[in-house]
Amino acid sequence: MKRNMGNADKGIRIIAAIAIALLYYFNVIEGTLAYVLMAVAVIFLLTSLINFCPLYKVFGINTCKIK
Repeated sequence: MKRNMGNADKGIRIIAAIAIALLYYFNVIEGTLAYVLMAVAVIFLLTSLINFCPLYKVFGINTCKIK
């Protein structure tokens, strides 16, 4: 897998995942919505850690400046 995520994308995804986790922790979101958003948060964290987004590959997007 080639990198296709830049640092800005990684930062935004990590911040979004932390925000979702905090909303869940403080019971702002509950039920099915909470489970769906937590799944999205986990996906955001995983893609940030491996620097690769499968949807970017499908749509031909590459925000990584390093070749």
